[in-house]
Amino acid sequence: MHRSILSICALVACLAVAAVAPAASSAYAPVDEATIHPGVQTFTAGGQCTANFIFTGAGNTYIGQAAHCAGTGAATDTNGCDAASLPLGTPVEIDGASRPGTLAYSSWIAMQQRGETDANACDYNDFALVKIDPADVDKVNPSVPGFGGPVGVGGPSSFGDDVFSYGNSSLRLGITLLSPKYGKVVETVGDGWSRTVYTATPGIPGDSGSGFLDASGGAIGTLSTVALAPLAGSNGVADLGRELEYAAASGTAVSLEDGTEPFTPDLVGAILGSG
Repeated sequence: MHRSILSICALVACLAVAAVAPAASSAYAPVDEATIHPGVQTFTAGGQCTANFIFTGAGNTYIGQAAHCAGTGAATDTNGCDAASLPLGTPVEIDGASRPGTLAYSSWIAMQQRGETDANACDYNDFALVKIDPADVDKVNPSVPGFGGPVGVGGPSSFGDDVFSYGNSSLRLGITLLSPKYGKVVETVGDGWSRTVYTATPGIPGDSGSGFLDASGGAIGTLSTVALAPLAGSNGVADLGRELEYAAASGTAVSLEDGTEPFTPDLVGAILGSG
């Protein structure tokens, strides 16, 4: 149940800076040279979204986006068990890549193929994987801009927990100082399938699919909805752990790739670094 709406002042309060180290070795491009990473824009049949994290599986490298990025219905069609989607194999443009990626998994398609009846899964399981063309894999780094990480998949959230994200909607007109975001969890919904968060600044259209980190750098979710009511300006963030479990149960098992840069929960540093 929603308890209270935290003030903007609380959202930008000073944070303790405690770096969490990534894995010791990396086969990825150096972070300052990589052109494909969490936070880049993806375009599916012209629909714009923001990529969340980097994943690997079956010898392939993937970048995550929201399943609704490939939706063909209205913006209000958010029930993945009956909303229409472009098919697997659809080309997806990835900023920083020389060739299109390929839609390789969609939770919407998977739920419809399985005849999913869990209303919470239908409402909140909003995750897709785009296979990166092998020619572009050497351009990838899995670190989240500004904050570093992720450091594994995070666990459940509680009211008041810190969250960190990086949105990159073109509606910001290239003002990257507005991309790093810090906020708070205000409620969990859908029996844990999603969480409602407030961030400064809030996610906007084009940020859909972007990843969220917890205070330890764990990857906890993907932005699914921009709310107008009942909590105006809030965002719905689907639970990444459940989304990955569903993908594995549907025949697409992937592993989250840790960032090569240490996670640092420092909003000011992230903003200054993005300017």
